[in-house]
Amino acid sequence: MSSSLLELANVGRTYHSGGEPLTVLREVSLTINSGEFVAIMGASGSGKSTLMNIVGCLDKPSSGAYKIRGVEVSSLSSDALAALRRDTFGFIFQRYNLMSDLSAVENAEVPAVYCGMAKQQRSAHAGELLQQLGLGDRLQHHPNQLSGGQQQRVSIARALMNGGPVILADEPTGALDSKGGKEVMAILVKLHEQGHTIILVTHDSDIAAYAHRLVRITDGRITSDEPQQKGEANPQAKAGEVEKDVKPGMAVLGEALKMALRSLLHNRMRTMLTMLGIIIGVASVVALMAIGNGAKQDVVERIQAMGTDLLTIMRGPPNVRASANIVTSFLPEDLPSIGNVTGVAMAIPETNISSLLRFGNQDLTVTVVGTGENFPLVHDWPAETGVFFSSEHVRRYAQVVNLGQTVAKNLFPQGTNPVGRYVLIGSAPFLVIGVMSSKGLDQRGNDMDNSVWLPYTTGGARIFGQRFFNDFVVRVKPDADMSLVQADLHTLLMKRHRKEDFNIRNMATTIETANETQNTLTYLLAAIAVISLVVGGIGVMNIMLVSVTERTREIGIRMAIGARGFDVLFQFLTEAVMVCFIGGLAGIVVGVGGGLAVSALAGWRVIFTVAPIIIACSCAIVTGIVFGYLPARKAAHLDPIEALARD
Repeated sequence: MSSSLLELANVGRTYHSGGEPLTVLREVSLTINSGEFVAIMGASGSGKSTLMNIVGCLDKPSSGAYKIRGVEVSSLSSDALAALRRDTFGFIFQRYNLMSDLSAVENAEVPAVYCGMAKQQRSAHAGELLQQLGLGDRLQHHPNQLSGGQQQRVSIARALMNGGPVILADEPTGALDSKGGKEVMAILVKLHEQGHTIILVTHDSDIAAYAHRLVRITDGRITSDEPQQKGEANPQAKAGEVEKDVKPGMAVLGEALKMALRSLLHNRMRTMLTMLGIIIGVASVVALMAIGNGAKQDVVERIQAMGTDLLTIMRGPPNVRASANIVTSFLPEDLPSIGNVTGVAMAIPETNISSLLRFGNQDLTVTVVGTGENFPLVHDWPAETGVFFSSEHVRRYAQVVNLGQTVAKNLFPQGTNPVGRYVLIGSAPFLVIGVMSSKGLDQRGNDMDNSVWLPYTTGGARIFGQRFFNDFVVRVKPDADMSLVQADLHTLLMKRHRKEDFNIRNMATTIETANETQNTLTYLLAAIAVISLVVGGIGVMNIMLVSVTERTREIGIRMAIGARGFDVLFQFLTEAVMVCFIGGLAGIVVGVGGGLAVSALAGWRVIFTVAPIIIACSCAIVTGIVFGYLPARKAAHLDPIEALARD
C-alpha cells in the first residue's frame, strides 16, 4: 500500500509577461506516492520542466491545488517553501548549477548550511557522499576541473546532502555523453532502491525506461500515466536522513563570511576601487579630527599659560571696536582700589608698544611691556636667570628691564649672559637684571618670549609718553568666585569712572569660547569627511548591485537548495559590510599615518583619541548596512526560476 506524498489537482500555470498570456500547464492532476520512481516525459515546450518546478516549490500554480503530505502549498510562506526545498527535495539540474568558486565538497555541503549543520559534520558528510559516488580523489577540485559526469555527481551529492526523501532530476543526462548518462542513471536507480522518491523529467525514451512509472505530457496536459515495469514503491525504506538543526544562524553566518571573502578576493581590483571611497572617508575623519583636537589643545594651552584664574580689564566699552584708542581713564590711582576688592589676590597694570631694541650692533623689534612688580606671580611666569624688578624699581622710575627668551637668544647669540648688560630701548639705556623663562605662543600665535618688561612708571615717562594703561590684569584668589569678583570690579569701576568705558574678560569664559569654536571647526572637518563616506557608500551600493546581477544564477541555486530570502539578504549584506569594515580598518591606518606625516612635515600638533576612530569605523559599518541593504534586498526578492534561467 503506497502512501500519498505529492498531490496535484487541476493545476494550471499561466505566465503574463508583456503580450498575450502564455498558458504552459492545463488542468494537470497527478499523485505521486512515497518511494516511487516516476518519469515525466514530453517534447521541448510541453510543460514538463514547469511541472517539475511547481512540484519542487520553485514555482507556484496559477490555478488548482498542490499538496505535500496533505498540506496545501499555496498557504505556505516563502520561508516555509524554502524549508520544504531544503528538507524534502533534492535537485539535480541538467546544467549542474554548481558554483564555480567552490570546490566539489563545498558545493555538496551548501544545502546543509541552511539547515544548521555544523561545519565539521557537513564537510564529513559531503566527503562521504562524494566518496560513495566515486569522487573521493576529486573533493577539492573546482567545477572547471571536473568532467560533465563528475559535475553531475557533485550535483547528486548536493541533492542528497540533507537526506531529503524526494529527488527531482531535470534532464540529468541532457549534457552528458551516453556513458556518463548511464552512470548517472545507475546512481538514481540505486537511490531509488535506498528509498528515495525519484521524479525524473526527460524527453529521451531510453532514460524514461529506467522509471517504474511513465507520465506523458503534451501541450501542458497529461496524456498518459501508466506503469512501465513490475515494481512497487517502498515507503518503508529510509532515504538516508541526516540530523538537522533548523536554526541555521551560525552556519549561515559562517557561509556568508566565507562567500563574502571569496567574492572580494575574486574581484580584487573592483574591491579596492570600491573600498577607496570608504578608506578616504574614514582616513579623513581620523586625520582631521586628530588635527582639530591638536589645534584645540594648542589654543587651550596657550590661554591656560596666561592663567585660568585671571580677569583682564581692558579700555573701551564692550562690543565697540577700536574704542580703546580714545579712552584714557585707566590711571595708576585705579590700581589700589582694584587690589582692595574682595577676592582679588593681586592686580597689575599693563601697557605695551612695539619698539626697537639694540645691543651693540644688533637690532631687534620687540614688544615693550610696562607693568608692575607682581607680573611673575600674576602670570606664573618666573625669571629663569637674574631677578624681576621690584616695587622699589617701580617707585624710583628705575631704568631696568627683563628680557624674554627669544630676545635674549637673538641679541646674545653666543650664549653671553645678558644680565648686567645695557640695552637701548629707543634711545634710552636700560640695565638687564633678568631673563624670563620661556612661555611660547599666545592664543593668537604670537611669540610671547619676544618681549621685554620694565616698570610701568619708567615706561610711562621714558617710552610710552603717557600715564594711563592699556589694561589691568587681576588674579583671583583660589577660593573666590570669579563671577562675583568680576561683578564687584564692574561696580567699582562704574563708581570711579561714572561710565562704562571698560570691559572685563574672564579667562575661563575665553577658554570655554575657544573650546566651542575649535569644536565647531573640528565637527565641520568631520562633516566634510563624512561626505566622503557617503560617496564611498554610494560606490558600495553600485558595486553590490552589479554583484547581484552577476551572481543571479548563484542566488537561484541557493534558493533552490533551501536558502530563505533572509539568508540571501544576509549574505549580500555581509559582503557590503565586510567591504566597508576592511576599508574602515585600512582608512584608520591611512588616517593615523597621514596625521603623523602632517605632524612631522608641517609641525602641526595632532592628538589621536579612541572616540573618533570608533566613530569612523562604526560609520563605515553603518554605511555598509545602509548602502548594502538595497542590493541585498533585491537579491533576496529574486524569483528562483527567473534567477536559475539567467546566464
